[in-house]
Amino acid sequence: MTEASQATAATESDPVAAPGRPPPSRSKSLAPLRQLLGFLWPHKSRLIAASIALVFTASAQLGLGYGVKVLIDEGFSGADPSGLYKAVSLMLIIGLAMAIGAMIRFYLVSWLGERVSADLRSAVFNNLVHVQPSYFETNHSGEIMSRLTTDTTLLQTLIGSSVSLAVRNALTLTGALTLMVITNLKLSLVILIAVPVTLLPILIFGRRVRNLSNKSQQSIAEVGSHAGEIFQSIKVVQSFNREAAEKAAFSHDVEQAFLVARSRVFQRALLTGFAIFLLMGGMVGMMWSGGVDVIEGRMTGGELGAFVFYAVMVGTAFATLSEVWGDLQRAAGAAERLMELLQETSNIPDTGKIRPSPGKALRFDNIAFAYPSRPESPALDGFDLIIAPGESVALVGPSGAGKSTVFELILRFYDPTTGALYYGDTDLRDVPLLDWRAKIALVPQQPTLFSGTISSNIAYGVSDPTPGAVERAATMAHAHEFIAALPEGYHSDLGAQGVRLSGGQRQRIALARAILADPELLLLDEATSALDTDSEWHVQQALADIMRKRTTIIIAHRLSTVINADRIVVMDQGRVIDSGRHDALIARCELYQRLARLQFGPEAGLATPSTNTAPLDVTD
Repeated sequence: MTEASQATAATESDPVAAPGRPPPSRSKSLAPLRQLLGFLWPHKSRLIAASIALVFTASAQLGLGYGVKVLIDEGFSGADPSGLYKAVSLMLIIGLAMAIGAMIRFYLVSWLGERVSADLRSAVFNNLVHVQPSYFETNHSGEIMSRLTTDTTLLQTLIGSSVSLAVRNALTLTGALTLMVITNLKLSLVILIAVPVTLLPILIFGRRVRNLSNKSQQSIAEVGSHAGEIFQSIKVVQSFNREAAEKAAFSHDVEQAFLVARSRVFQRALLTGFAIFLLMGGMVGMMWSGGVDVIEGRMTGGELGAFVFYAVMVGTAFATLSEVWGDLQRAAGAAERLMELLQETSNIPDTGKIRPSPGKALRFDNIAFAYPSRPESPALDGFDLIIAPGESVALVGPSGAGKSTVFELILRFYDPTTGALYYGDTDLRDVPLLDWRAKIALVPQQPTLFSGTISSNIAYGVSDPTPGAVERAATMAHAHEFIAALPEGYHSDLGAQGVRLSGGQRQRIALARAILADPELLLLDEATSALDTDSEWHVQQALADIMRKRTTIIIAHRLSTVINADRIVVMDQGRVIDSGRHDALIARCELYQRLARLQFGPEAGLATPSTNTAPLDVTD
């Protein structure tokens, strides 16, 4: 295990919600939602148009009450059919107005929801892609993806539906209450007293349903997380004959999810039953009282019909607003979590302005560094090293010596705690990150490939290379032969993380990527470790040609691969113990002698071993 991976393991934490973990609680304040105004404001013209359409639709809906009154008093009760035609025509006109307004409102608010959600995803991604890699060691990438998908979808629903529902129902509630008072004050007072009493048990049951919904989402997330973990490690599962055990464990998780869902469904059934009974009971009581007034001539049947219509609107608006309030709380929590990602800043400052000319030495000046997760255990301590331009330098030493940390500092994934790293006479902190990293190509021990074609993976570090250039890089990396044998050649799809290639093939693709980038500084983390003997020989020949043109630093896990380096630097406990050629170190460096004996045998010091040897890896 390298120092970087040790740091990863040591610094894992759980600051954000993820699948398989309890869902985040709802925000107690709606203040985080105000920050979404910055994403809405660029689309203010559509926002204004949607607001106008919403007000128009709510007004038309309120006009239906008057239409009901006219229909009953003049259409059903009148002796002249013209009254019925008039009422029906009025209802049709109002219905058409509602349809047009709803269509425009739905399109505009849905567009705003999709647009803001897309803008927010892009803004969060564009910010996080510049954050230092250590951030992703303490914040799981899967959890961040959950924020980018689940939380933004929740905000999309909020903007594209919930806010519109809230405003529309607030308008209809206000308008319906006003028209109820105008129509019949006595019945209005009865409704104003009865509605809160009716809604109280509904809100109690609703809170239970929401809590069980959160538990249900958590249990379903655990099921998905379990299944994903097993499928990603299916070879290990099958090789240890754990299929039966995993099926039993998964069935248990599924059953637990079902039990939670059953409780949620039961509570929701009770909620629905109580809601219907209480609302219908209140409606019947109101109609009885209003019916008495109609019989006694204190109001017309049309007025009672209009009042009932307004009362239904009030009840519906109350219920909808109570649900939307819960949505607003959850959305506020989602907005707060997303804004945390959006406001995250890199611990690696990118304020440099100096762009040094190429061909300078790389100098480590009394560097001390400890990973943030282990401040009491320095990875480098008093580290001094000068690497001349064009020189090939191999770093060797036991696990934990600090070899991988040297690469981390060169790439400026971290900055030294004390001391400085210079390119020529320029501190790397004074060089723009983009300019500095453009000089470097890294070939890691465990290569990273992306979903897509072989060609796109080789060309990842270069803008629009020619097919010929891609093929030449693959040929130098000893990859062209197996690529050409694939059905679609360089256009073959690799699958997720290059799963369709062997380990050695993935390593050669990563090497071809570095060759095509034509860097000034080449970092090789045992770049030939996954190759067979024949392929390793060819790649070593290609590397010999490439390394003559540029500065190369190699993390050596097998001494046989670096005995021809210009200089071998022996490290231990974060310091340089010795440096020199292989023969000189064999003669004078006790640590190097011990590593050589472990790899080459007890007679290691008597002869220079063959570079084609495949010895035991005794370091990382």
